[in-house]
Amino acid sequence: MGCGTSKVLPEPPKDVQLDLVKKVEPFSGTKNDVYKHFITEVDSVGPFKAGFPAASQYANTCSGAPTTGHTEPPRRARVAKYRAKFDPVTTKYDIKALIGRGSFSQVVRVEHRATQQPYAIKMIETKYREGREVCESELRVLRRVRHANIIQLVEVFETQERVYMVMELATGGELFDRFIAKGSFTERYATRVLQMVLDGVRYLHALGITHRDLKPENLLYYHTGTDSKIIITDFGLASARKKGDDCLMKTICGTPEYIAPEVLVCKPYTNSVDTWALGVIAYILLSGTMPFEDDNHARLYRQILRGKYSYLGEVSLFCPHPRDVGEAVW
Repeated sequence: MGCGTSKVLPEPPKDVQLDLVKKVEPFSGTKNDVYKHFITEVDSVGPFKAGFPAASQYANTCSGAPTTGHTEPPRRARVAKYRAKFDPVTTKYDIKALIGRGSFSQVVRVEHRATQQPYAIKMIETKYREGREVCESELRVLRRVRHANIIQLVEVFETQERVYMVMELATGGELFDRFIAKGSFTERYATRVLQMVLDGVRYLHALGITHRDLKPENLLYYHTGTDSKIIITDFGLASARKKGDDCLMKTICGTPEYIAPEVLVCKPYTNSVDTWALGVIAYILLSGTMPFEDDNHARLYRQILRGKYSYLGEVSLFCPHPRDVGEAVW
């Protein structure tokens, strides 16, 4: 399926000093705080609830030092170090499992201690420039949106080097994974999936938000059933503008196979680049192949600029078997 995980990241302006995550300092409650609607103050040295010791205490007992005459297993020490990264949120959430990892982020499944409600927490290392850029971009979008087909932000924790975004948990996996398991979708099912994505994208565009990295890997199923809704995620490359702002964008970014031609030729572009990506996704769902694919990015970009592709899908993709009519089929 090509280089679905690679991205063309935006380059920072050379003549502008980026103001990213407001130095990622603890919440002060001031009016100019950009996270005032979601931020939760972190007490990194405060007491932890009974039954779950602070990670620093956990590390002392699991660091590999002899305790009862035996050296603790290295794995336990690694677990202690891992939990220490989530120290600020463990008073409220119980960490269950690691479910995702990026260059500057980790995503864990957690459970709210009081309500037992499951959530996902995305921890971003903001001590790195790239991490700060992703954090700023995601929060700038997620704090504004409320839509059934867009991942919802619950609250945010902040420390000097990390930001923790608590979000609703989607358990159905990526559209990409479900597609790979099936090979292709019927037109009926693909239409249902695309309709949900289009509803979410239309909502984003109405708010002046352009995703700029739509692809099957960033579309999640809310649950494992065939009737699950689709949720749009990963706004690390999104552009969020207010009404009245210049609607043209110039940053070259995205995932190679889904980048629109106007981005490749460095022309100012609009939110129509999301529509192009949706067209690529529709092609993939119906045909089981990429419209433009090459391991060499230069050749791949030439294919996109020429707009030359062919569709060789099976007839059954467009004419479902009679037994499938009226059912939510693959």
